[in-house]
Amino acid sequence: MMSEKCVAIIGAGITGLTTGYYLKRNNIPFRIFDTASLPGGVMQSKKNETFVWETGPSTGTLGKPEAMELFEDLDLSLLETAPSLAGNRYIWKGKKLHALPSSPISGLTTPLFSWKDKFGILFEPIRPKGKDPEETLTSFVKRRLGTSILEYAVDPFVSGVYAGSPDTIIPKYALPKLYALEENYGSFIRGSIKKMKEPKTPRDKKATKKVFSAKGGFSCLIEKLTQEIGMENISLGLEKCKVRLDENGYIVSANELENKFSHVVFCGSARRLEESFSFLAEEGLQDAFQITYTSVMEVAVGFKNWKGRPLDGFGALMPSKEKRKILGILFLSSLFSGRAPKGGAMLSVFMGGIRHPEYLKLSDAEVFEMVKKEIQETLCVTDFSPELFEITRHEMAIPQYDKTTPARMAAFAKAESMHPGLILGGNGIGGIGMADRIRQGKEMALRIVGENS
Repeated sequence: MMSEKCVAIIGAGITGLTTGYYLKRNNIPFRIFDTASLPGGVMQSKKNETFVWETGPSTGTLGKPEAMELFEDLDLSLLETAPSLAGNRYIWKGKKLHALPSSPISGLTTPLFSWKDKFGILFEPIRPKGKDPEETLTSFVKRRLGTSILEYAVDPFVSGVYAGSPDTIIPKYALPKLYALEENYGSFIRGSIKKMKEPKTPRDKKATKKVFSAKGGFSCLIEKLTQEIGMENISLGLEKCKVRLDENGYIVSANELENKFSHVVFCGSARRLEESFSFLAEEGLQDAFQITYTSVMEVAVGFKNWKGRPLDGFGALMPSKEKRKILGILFLSSLFSGRAPKGGAMLSVFMGGIRHPEYLKLSDAEVFEMVKKEIQETLCVTDFSPELFEITRHEMAIPQYDKTTPARMAAFAKAESMHPGLILGGNGIGGIGMADRIRQGKEMALRIVGENS
């Protein structure tokens, strides 16, 4: 290996930028490479004189201390957390929206779940543990909680987060905390109670689980990270970025230029891994490239004057069983300031996913008519005349933590063990949430910082 550390980071999304930021804080030279024309990957905000909206992820959750620490290290005033009404989540059933239960009393009175499953929850603590670590989320929830809770709580959640299906998602990899409750305590309820009683360190308490964004949109977070990193350390708009082995490290070639590095950190989507690291296939590590992605369409809809139902919550989700055309609607202007004028509304509508990948091929006019009908019916809007209507199509957007995951994780680990200085991350491993990406980026940087120390 090269005697001096010099790091190539493949991918300029939030993971790669976080990695670069913490390397710079520790005085380790690096360069970030990406084919995109802007830093931030899919995390991009737009604005006009009236609205602010996102064309990628719209919210994050402070579920890991690293997310809060990043804002503390950068500029805490950049952080914006949603008000308490963000705890209100709505689910469509029949012909109206119903609040997702948030207390034992609302759990008993909600029309979302069957009486069998409501009373069945009392027996959840004594139900036997599952025996299959690769069990699907559908089987997992049916076994512990019941069919109606699967259909009207878990299914819409999976559609909203993964644009996927509980039939293929594996809890051990997609929802490790939930899986661990049964694995470690034998019960969701018993485990949750015990976890609540466990003492928390001051660092643990930073993971407040609050919904967050950056003031002015996520692009403001990207701009701050880019400013701290320095554009002189970021190469964008590359046609290709390939990595090959060298006897003392790695050679990264991009746009007919070559640079030598002691370390290479991969922070991109797993579907780009094969393009950059062809030598992994030659070594029999093709499982590293195996991943399922769903495609998603995000539609920003802005109203100067909102005349529909009150937007008093995080948003509304549509269970698969209800056969609606959309996955859900996020009430963005209810969560963060400045997204719409007073009395107006900024909505993010999500479509496609594993339910309807064909929707991404619809014309803009067809999408408009579809969204119009869905918003009119679900949010009680009679006059659908938005001042903003913008469509963003994301092909192969969200990785699915399904049956391909364990082989992919094993291939990543084997590749790293075979090649000192190679660190493989990105959204194909370690979670897809904003806090997951920030945590992974920081951890990868600190792995390099901590070598030989």
